[in-house]
Amino acid sequence: MDSEEDMLDAHDMESGEDDFYSGGTDDYNDSDDGEPDYGFVEEDADDSAMIASHRSQKSYCVLREEDIRRHQMDDIERVSVVLSITEVEASILLRHFHWSVGKVHDEWFADEERVRKTVGILESSVVPPSDDSELACGICFDSYPPEKIASVSCGHPFCTTCWTGYITTTINDGPGCLMLRCPDPSCLAAVGHDMVDKLASEEDKEKYNRYFLRSYIEDNRKMKWCPAPGCDYAIDFAAGSGNYDVSCLCSFNFCWNCTEEGHRPVDCSTVSKWILKNSAESENMNWILANSKPCPRCKRPIEKNQGCMHMTCTPPCKYEFCWLCLGAWMDHGERTGGFYACNRYEVAKQEGQVRLRYDETERRREMAKNSLERYTHYYERWASNQTSRQKAMADLQQAQTQNLEKLSDKQCTPESQLKFILEAWLQIIECRRVLKWTYAYGYYLPDHEHAKRQFFEYLQGEAESGLERLHQCVEKDLAQFLNAEGPSKDFNDFRTKLAGLTSVTKNYFENLVKALENGLTDVDSHAACSSKSTSSKSTGCSNKTRAKGKGSSRTGGSSRNPDDN
Repeated sequence: MDSEEDMLDAHDMESGEDDFYSGGTDDYNDSDDGEPDYGFVEEDADDSAMIASHRSQKSYCVLREEDIRRHQMDDIERVSVVLSITEVEASILLRHFHWSVGKVHDEWFADEERVRKTVGILESSVVPPSDDSELACGICFDSYPPEKIASVSCGHPFCTTCWTGYITTTINDGPGCLMLRCPDPSCLAAVGHDMVDKLASEEDKEKYNRYFLRSYIEDNRKMKWCPAPGCDYAIDFAAGSGNYDVSCLCSFNFCWNCTEEGHRPVDCSTVSKWILKNSAESENMNWILANSKPCPRCKRPIEKNQGCMHMTCTPPCKYEFCWLCLGAWMDHGERTGGFYACNRYEVAKQEGQVRLRYDETERRREMAKNSLERYTHYYERWASNQTSRQKAMADLQQAQTQNLEKLSDKQCTPESQLKFILEAWLQIIECRRVLKWTYAYGYYLPDHEHAKRQFFEYLQGEAESGLERLHQCVEKDLAQFLNAEGPSKDFNDFRTKLAGLTSVTKNYFENLVKALENGLTDVDSHAACSSKSTSSKSTGCSNKTRAKGKGSSRTGGSSRNPDDN
């Protein structure tokens, strides 16, 4: 099992993905002494200066198991003190109201009697206490001394043996044991964890406590488990943030809203459709339609895998037909142009006698082929950026563990002055993630919105071009300094170049992210300004005004028309 230090190091690799482009939200971390740091990890002084630019105040905090238990007990104690009830009763109330302290208080003070009846917290015993020396168990009907009998708030007597069997059975049935009620069929009194602690085996108590802990996250509307396989961290999210990207301590980055991989600036609906399309059978069917034809007799799809047009369907059909016109092969002789050069279809088209099935089949095949080609275009680029991002993450880890120390020795430069290399890798990792999802965005961008598509492809192209220059610089140019025999006089120039490319690339992606999050509305405003400018010119505006407008257009880099390049 990895140590906590290893996990924190792994998270440092991903820390740049938290939120490059948002303005920040309220700090959600506890600041009391002794409280855990829900921000992510504590960095060295050198690291914190470099990574600070990649982190804004977060709208969430990461909870370890001990943090979850502490928060859970704090809520139980708070409800217990305010409502003057036991902690067992407070935990029953909180589970019923999904661990919402505010909801518990509102419902309790609105109608305490109704809440008690609904939840199963009784003020008085249903069964009056007995002074008999022996009591009959309500399950096995045997008589036992009072010390062998147990009951909850209702007072229904059951022997400890039957209680243990009842509790064990419900615990083995799953998390429903947290809502356990009195064994008496007519009674709704709740069974708290005090009864479980008293009568259950150690194994059953451990299961119950695990269900109890997990319910605090799974029933809580503002908390979720990290969806990464094997991760036991939970995320406490502050409502009201526009950014749903979350980075866990395990280094997994995901969207709080849909729990898919982090996909800002693309919305969850687009991501859901894209993932479904990548895994759906529809693309298989599109491929079949684009690359095969149905047998004219049995209608099974057939792929042409050789050069001649003579097709033979597989058994038991064995129908022989022409690939071009789908007609019977026996009709194809010299009078039709020869066995391997059928021209019946071309002749029929010229004479206007093509049967409807030819037109319909060809139309469907052409549509499927175009659709498949379009999907393949976007998917290949989506997948390529994902692969590049994973490689960049591995390169960043190598830089942290090996290359910085090696470069420091060869260039006689302190490692603290080489953080610009890690900053470049962090920027590349984040930009690859953003760029990957812009291809999913582009796939679903309506074709009829030509201006938006043109603006989108311009911004995407500028961002991608800048990213490729940055990636090549840190990947290729850095290698010559790592392999150098000694200090190089060109290293300072390399530092300036890489830092500049990192800053420029970040600006490109800031523009791209903002444009997509705004729904490419800048296109409409730009068109309106252009229309207004044209109108002003037509009414004879002054030369000074026109010159001023031209100056503005030159400074508006993000509004530049792609055709101007």
